[in-house]
Amino acid sequence: MKFRKRWFAAILTLCIMVGVPNDIFAGVSLEAEDRRGNIYSGESEWVRGETEIKILETEENTEESVLPDPPTLMSQAAVLMDGDTGRILYGKNEDAVLPMASTTKIMTCILALENASPEDVVKVSDYAASMPDVQLNIRSDETYLLKDLLYSLMLESHNDSAVAIAEHVAGSKEQFAALMNQKARDIGCTDTYFITPNGLDATDETTGNSHSTTAADLAKIMRYCISQSPKSEEFLEITRAPSHAFSNLERTRSFSCVNHNALLTTMDGALSGKTGFTNGAGYCYIGAVQKGEKTFIAALLACGWPPHKTYKWQDMRKLISYGNENYDYYEILGEEISLARIQVENGIDESIGAEICYPKERSMKILMFPDEPVTIQKKLAKRLTAPVEEGCPAGQVDYYVGEDLVASYPIVTTEAVGLWDMEFCAKTLLNRLLFCYNPV
Repeated sequence: MKFRKRWFAAILTLCIMVGVPNDIFAGVSLEAEDRRGNIYSGESEWVRGETEIKILETEENTEESVLPDPPTLMSQAAVLMDGDTGRILYGKNEDAVLPMASTTKIMTCILALENASPEDVVKVSDYAASMPDVQLNIRSDETYLLKDLLYSLMLESHNDSAVAIAEHVAGSKEQFAALMNQKARDIGCTDTYFITPNGLDATDETTGNSHSTTAADLAKIMRYCISQSPKSEEFLEITRAPSHAFSNLERTRSFSCVNHNALLTTMDGALSGKTGFTNGAGYCYIGAVQKGEKTFIAALLACGWPPHKTYKWQDMRKLISYGNENYDYYEILGEEISLARIQVENGIDESIGAEICYPKERSMKILMFPDEPVTIQKKLAKRLTAPVEEGCPAGQVDYYVGEDLVASYPIVTTEAVGLWDMEFCAKTLLNRLLFCYNPV
């Protein structure tokens, strides 16, 4: 206010000096003049003001929620994830770092689809041909279409095909592992370390890290493969195929691959999946199932060792049933949230309105257990510094189910406020002078 008074006094002094009638500003506010005459808006570069964020209000359902009893699983680590939001609905040692065997190959497949063409010609190296069982028995210097090797990779889990794919995409197994680890970080996997493209047990001699992941990270990778990757449709087409026949490009040998993902034929709604086994990892599985509108992703690590090969299918049925029976979609947005006006420093207006940018249909349905606590957290700028544009970011509203952030919507300003400065004062004065001496 001291700033405004100082300039207002300067303007009055100037008016007296030039002989402007004393009633020049009578009944006319500078705010109204600015909006009516559009004197300031658009004639100076707009700069976003500094923002101080603080939590103004938290609304929470305080009723105690009783979650259903979790299933009893054979897996040492497991996760049931909502495929739509990525929220973990159930976890058992979900952050335990464990080897994941051939479930690794979902990452190998999606990276090949994203970084190469299915019609690429792949030449087999001596190293790729030397991989141990399970193998396609490709031979050094043979050539194959990449798409055929991808079916070999995902349907039969061939280790030699995995290395041939990796070398074609990145030049070497090591460079491909670097791509795998970068993609894992991009997806949000914080406890995953890839060394091989096929999932064979391995340890990095330099870092000491083992080829490993967590159930939570593995579920994130599958979610990316089936719904977030630009090549998700191609991934699903390959992993859902019951069989695939092909030949090497020399036409000297023919092959037939059969899908060993038993979930596809034993569970309604099965979308995709990958088995895995090594002596270090035990039996592992990652799969996705759709039940009506619900999409579930389940990850199992260390789910028994021979002869308990069927444990993973039992655990999958338990997890999917648990999710389908106990979780449904609920609307979480509720009633409109009111926002206070935001103070504007050094502005033509002293405050500015704001609104929440909800989706057009103003609906957000989340898969959740009945009566799970929903927390709405509003973060709004305490003040902005002029000039402020219409649509300027001014905070956000976060929606939590339990402790999980499930949706965020930005808060933006609904108006523009110009800066109260010498330029504005001078233009306002000039406009009033012209109005006085040239009345309409």
